[in-house]
Formats: sequence, C-alpha cells, structure tokens
Amino acid sequence: MVVQVVAGGVLLVAVGWRDRRWRWQVLPVIVGVSVLLGLLAAYPGATAVRQVDPIPFVVWFWLAVTAGALLVLVVGWRGARWWRRGTAVLAVGLAAFACANGINQFVGYYPTLGAAFDDWTHKPLPGQTSLPGAVHAAGAANVPAAGKLVEVTIPATYSHFEHRQELVYLPPIWFVGHRRPVLPVVELIGGERGGPGDWVRLGDAVRVSDDYAHLHRGYAPIVVFADATGHFDNDTECVNGPRGNAADHLARDIPRYVEKTFGASRNPAQWAVGGFSMGGTCALDLVLQYPHVFNHFVDISGDLAPYTGTPAQTLKDLYGGNVAAQHANEALLVMRAHGHYTNLTGVFLTSTEEIRHQHEAQELSRAAAAVGIRSLVEISPGTHTWQFAAPAFATAFPWLVAQLAGHRTT
Repeated sequence: MVVQVVAGGVLLVAVGWRDRRWRWQVLPVIVGVSVLLGLLAAYPGATAVRQVDPIPFVVWFWLAVTAGALLVLVVGWRGARWWRRGTAVLAVGLAAFACANGINQFVGYYPTLGAAFDDWTHKPLPGQTSLPGAVHAAGAANVPAAGKLVEVTIPATYSHFEHRQELVYLPPIWFVGHRRPVLPVVELIGGERGGPGDWVRLGDAVRVSDDYAHLHRGYAPIVVFADATGHFDNDTECVNGPRGNAADHLARDIPRYVEKTFGASRNPAQWAVGGFSMGGTCALDLVLQYPHVFNHFVDISGDLAPYTGTPAQTLKDLYGGNVAAQHANEALLVMRAHGHYTNLTGVFLTSTEEIRHQHEAQELSRAAAAVGIRSLVEISPGTHTWQFAAPAFATAFPWLVAQLAGHRTT
C-alpha cells in the first residue's frame, strides 16, 4: 500500500498542471491510451491462464498506470524542467514495481524484499553445502542437530534434458557412522515459474524435514528438489515433448543418481513425488505413469491434466501435435487405460479459495479409488500461493513418511 500511495503521488507531480494544451489535449489522450492498454492486457480471453486463475484487478490497474507514466515521460519530456523529468522517470519505476509486486502477491513468490534479493544474488540457501563437504561430514559418532542441503549436478544420461543444478536434502541420520542407511526418497517439484530452490526458500521443506528428524532420532527421507523446467519460463508440465524430456529426467536420471550417490532405497514403495501447482499435476502423473519408480504422491493444487493454455495451444506446446502423447499424460485417461494399480497412495491438498481445484481433486480421487489407488482429499484455508502450499505440505509430511515406511494409514 505504501508503494502504491507513493507511486500515485510521484506520478501526480510528474503530470503537473502545466499549460492549457497539456491539460485539455495531451493529458486526456494519455489517460485514454493507458486505459485502453490496460483493458487489452486484462481481456479475459487473452490467455487461458487468466481464464483459469484470474489475475487481480490491481495488477492491470498498475500496468495501465505504468503505461501512462511512460507516456507522460516521453510526451512531456520537451519543455519540462529537469526535476519534472526526473520525477517522471521515478514514477515509471514505482508504477512498474507496484505492478510487479501485485503479481508477486498473487502468486506469493517472494514474501519479503530480502527473499527476492537473496534469490537474485544467488545467495546460498540455509544449510547448503557441496557434495564433497557432505561426504566429509559423514561418519559422525552422534546424530547431528540438522541435515544438510547439497547442491548436485545430475547427469541427464537418459533424458538429455537441459536442467539447472538441483538440490538434495540429506537427513541427520545419513551422517551417522560409516555405513550409509538405506533411506526413502521424496522428489519435490515446484510451479511452472521458478527453480529447484523454491521448495527450500518458499516451501520450507528443509525445516519441515529437520523438525521431523528431530522427533525421530535423526530419521527422515532424503528429499530431492528437482528441476522440471530447465529455466524460468519453460513450462514443461513434466512431460516428454518439444520443451524437453522432463519426465525422463524426473523418473530416470534423478532416481538412478540418488540411488548410486547417496545409497537411497531402490524400492518404489520407498519413493514419493510431490509438488505444488504445476508440480502437483506432475506428481500425480509421474506416479501413474511410473509406478515402478514412485508409489506415493502429494498433489498440492495441481490440475486435472497438463496444460499451457487453450487445448490447441497445449497440444502444440507440450506434444508437438501428437494426440496419442497428450492422452498418455492425462491422469483420467491413464488410469482408465492402465486399470488396477497395486500399493499406490496419495493425497490431494487444495485451498478453500480454489473451487476449481477442489472439484478436480475430488474427481481425480474418485477415479483413483476405482483403480485401487488409496488417496485423501484435504481442503485447508488459503489460496493458490506458496503461503498455502508450505503449511499444507508440512501437515502432510508425517503421513507421507508413514507411507514410505510401509504404514498404510488412511
């Protein structure tokens, strides 16, 4: 609110009263063009994303204000005094920041300016160490107070998927003694926009794991923070297709590397995959398509099926026009084609504000039950942001660890 008030005040100073021509001829045109640009950007049919998860009005308002401030700067540059020009430049920056922050509030990506700065400057995450450092720390006589977060470069041996460095959480028990325990594994996948560190910075997954380990003598699963997109704006939906073989990376590259490097379990009953938003869609799809790799899932606000926009756009973007490939990645069709599954469990977590996701979770859960998959649907207060996903995952974590340990709770 402070940013918006300051931005509005600075823009009023930049506009100024000036002369009669400015007030009655130039300024109305600037306002009209700005409003038109805002309306065109906010048009509900512009993208399917806006149809499904409408972006708040405040974002489009400040987008229009940013356009207006830019027009004031350009059109009013000639004849304006130096201080008014400087104020106009400042107004553009503040309005753009207010617009960007509106988007940030909508998705809940950066809770603080400090979090944004740490991400932009690539500051190491809390507890982060190198793989040699983790190996050197192994062999402790006593259980450490916390696990370690290891940055790894996982070879894309099977997928040839161009991905960023990923992260692996090793629980305290991994560092005790000289013989590595055979531990279960949880792969975590973020949303379509972001990176492997999101589940650490925003999802609080390391703290959740450490808290669990503290109550269980250092025991917790290994957690892999996977890269399903390769870069910030590459929405793969975790399928193999024109945007890269993301599924092969998640279901083949990562398991083999983690099993070999960290001595993790090779039993699919001790492997789980979870995610938020796009990652939730991925979690369910990966379990359905690779039950020989993963037996458990946590789907937080995922969709009914992978999508990037309209059906035609999705078919082109994700599958290169291959309808058979599209059907092979749609959960309801996959379950129908596969038939009965054995020993699969999962949970669908969604918020009170996500009415569409609630209906889809119920539909998917019913379809899963029909093919032998035991699943829960839990609805908690919140909306489609990391501020909902983080505590939702924390609540589900003990249930998930119980599944990995073979205790089939319902």
